[in-house]
Amino acid sequence: MIEHQLAQAETHVVEVESHLARQRQIVADLEPDGHDDAAQAARELLATFEVTHQSHLEDRDRLRGELAALTDRTRAKAKGK
Repeated sequence: MIEHQLAQAETHVVEVESHLARQRQIVADLEPDGHDDAAQAARELLATFEVTHQSHLEDRDRLRGELAALTDRTRAKAKGK
């Protein structure tokens, strides 16, 4: 179960990183051309992606920790038998 959730979280991290890169490029393209309203909307979307990315990173790291703890407990039980 945790392995599946971790795989999904890893996928989400990669996907959002791709969105971030694309959105940063959009902002960079719009700003110098004087598209102020569009650039502002693009920056706001970028900020949303950044918050989402942080959330996915935290989720992934939490799941990694849970999996490591579960693995440690499983190994400890196996040694105790």
